[in-house]
Amino acid sequence: MGQLPTLDAAKAQARALRTALEAEGRETGHSEALELVAKSHGMRDWNTLHAAIGNRPAPPLAVGQIVEGTYLKQPVLAEVIGLMQLSEGRWEVLLQFDQPVDVVTFDSFSNYRSRVSKIIGADGRSFDATSDGVPHLVLKL
Repeated sequence: MGQLPTLDAAKAQARALRTALEAEGRETGHSEALELVAKSHGMRDWNTLHAAIGNRPAPPLAVGQIVEGTYLKQPVLAEVIGLMQLSEGRWEVLLQFDQPVDVVTFDSFSNYRSRVSKIIGADGRSFDATSDGVPHLVLKL
């Protein structure tokens, strides 16, 4: 079944499906498209999918979203390329930085990272922190 979409995303999927089917000459009502989307997510019908989606907290981010924040206290701009809910209030986010970030604080060498995976809370802050207590990742949501 996989991760369920947001309610808006499911409705957008139904609109896109309806448009695609109509382009192939098959007239499809909006209700039928909603039912097909529900079945594609492993649900019996639209009402079941709607209830399942409605009981979940909304994710703090969306795949494809551009976010600002800090990683290891350095300013970053990144694209969300992966997002998975682990439990209530905890998401694993995969970010692609627009510019690589040096993750080493020594002057004698560098180690650049352009992609990072972190577990964050609904506030956009990672649970792991530097020795002075600053979260590794802080996103402006």
